[in-house]
Amino acid sequence: MIKNEEAISILNNLIEISKDGEEGFLKAADSVDDTKLQAYLLRRSLEVKHSAIELQGLVRTLGGKPADSASIGGYLHRRWIDLKAAILTNDKLTVLNEVERGEDVALKAYREAASKDLPSEVVLIVLRQLNSAQRNHDEVKQLRDAAELQAH
Repeated sequence: MIKNEEAISILNNLIEISKDGEEGFLKAADSVDDTKLQAYLLRRSLEVKHSAIELQGLVRTLGGKPADSASIGGYLHRRWIDLKAAILTNDKLTVLNEVERGEDVALKAYREAASKDLPSEVVLIVLRQLNSAQRNHDEVKQLRDAAELQAH
């Protein structure tokens, strides 16, 4: 089993990615006019926020200081969403493509974390959140595919 310091580092990475997701979903919701899609994105933002809070609690339990902000990469990704949204005002497909790209990053990080020999109380939460991230990714992909069909 890995040491607490390494587990804390892995969890803090997931916290940063979750914060990225929370902010990314909010930014995406602000970038579309479709009220159903906005509501969906806002719900996802709230779910991801709760995941980050849960991970922060785990870090504290392990004796660490939890991350409390998004990553610089997430900030840059959100600026990319801003730029694309400004160029293609309220383009649902563009926004969903960017959200899916963000979900790809989250999935990769959760899969990597789940492959580590984490303490049992940590691995259960990471696996549950991995399943949630997979569900988010799949739902966003379905929405993106539907938007792509409508665009053609």
